[in-house]
Amino acid sequence: MWLKTRMLLLVALLFGILYGVITGLGTWMGAGSALIYLILAFVFLGIQYLIGPSIVGWTMKIKWVSEKESPKLHRMIAELAEKAHLPKPKVGISQVPIPNAFAFGRTQRDGRVCVTQGILNLLSEDELKAVLGHEMSHIKHRDMAIITLLSAIPLILYWIALGTMFRGMLGGQRQGGMIVILIGMGAFVLYFITNLLVLYGSRIREYYADKGSVELGNKPHHLATALYKLVYGNARFKGRPELKQMEGVKAFFVNDPTRAWSEIKELSQIDLDMSGTIDSYELMELRNKTVKLSSADKMMEILSTHPNMLKRMKHLSSLMA
Repeated sequence: MWLKTRMLLLVALLFGILYGVITGLGTWMGAGSALIYLILAFVFLGIQYLIGPSIVGWTMKIKWVSEKESPKLHRMIAELAEKAHLPKPKVGISQVPIPNAFAFGRTQRDGRVCVTQGILNLLSEDELKAVLGHEMSHIKHRDMAIITLLSAIPLILYWIALGTMFRGMLGGQRQGGMIVILIGMGAFVLYFITNLLVLYGSRIREYYADKGSVELGNKPHHLATALYKLVYGNARFKGRPELKQMEGVKAFFVNDPTRAWSEIKELSQIDLDMSGTIDSYELMELRNKTVKLSSADKMMEILSTHPNMLKRMKHLSSLMA
């Protein structure tokens, strides 16, 4: 409930900022100018909403598979969809070698759950089901649409900043050009702040989806082990072009593959018996410990789409019965 509340408060804050800026701009420059920015933003958002799934499908090289082609994957997703009281999503396998999974779509009825080729031979059935439960929870929570909507707010502020600064430079001192430039600079500051808030929202939704996977019947230590294995699997691609190509879509993944190399050392502290898995005992041990991050780790998390992995494991430990 607290995760959901934080997301709702974040939505209210971001739209409050946008409302304040548009209202102030309309008062200062005329309602017509402010309306243009809103119209452009909603046109862009509409286009993104319509073609977004196709872009993801093309970027991730997805092959949609039938039950005959991938019976185990279909069975697990069908079971999870039934538990979540959702229509069964479309099932796909991405030809990307980096092990991971992701979900996308416009609505719950348009949900699509995909795994990459690299994850299929990496995880056990319980671990894979826990990851698929995480992705199913994204669809159930409708957070893909929420993040898409929130992502438009920094974009609107960016346009406002550029437009007002350009208008100020053209206006000159007689027409209050310097004041308009200062308004534009303020909009740039708000653009930066709202970007950070959207990233924060993205991290909240990952915690929320982890909790959702457990609520669908998956064990926290199975999801923890899956994440642990994914970190190691992703780290093998450090410096390779495949990893760089995923930079623009990493927010869709169950974990951030670009941060995997830096996460290996801290996660090895949880695997007490060095078995390559995180069992219930090891996760319970983490539950009783305080997670302390360095200043660099805290800064890296602020600028990331996914939570710090050690904090995420700590959250999973709190979900154990």
